[in-house]
Amino acid sequence: MDQFIEFASNHFLLVTSFFFVLTLLIINLMQNSGSIALSPQESVGFLNRNDAIAIDMRSASDFEAGHIINADHIEAAELKPDKEKISQYKTRPILIYCASGVNSAAVVRQLRRSGFEQAHSLKGGISAWRSDNLPTTKKA
Repeated sequence: MDQFIEFASNHFLLVTSFFFVLTLLIINLMQNSGSIALSPQESVGFLNRNDAIAIDMRSASDFEAGHIINADHIEAAELKPDKEKISQYKTRPILIYCASGVNSAAVVRQLRRSGFEQAHSLKGGISAWRSDNLPTTKKA
């Protein structure tokens, strides 16, 4: 113990930096434990285990060109917590996705603040889904 105290007093900046980085790591881990963004593989399990619904927030033409199987299409403007189209899903597990995951993460944060406790975002959006070779379908 005496050696630790001597080391800490001789290398104050190093020890302080270590504890600062350790604190940031712990904060980061605690924030990610309640993560709203799911990877494509986690999303598959989420959709299957929870009888969740996928919601595509891209444009209608992008949705028709290819989307997650059984996904509903609700444009970004309709994904406000007070809108009727999304309010029907308030108590249901939902996975919202966009092209890259940036817009859907912002929408999910807003929905979560409004009581949509089971709302999640697809990390990386439909492009990550496709890069993992997961199935999509086109609107007939």
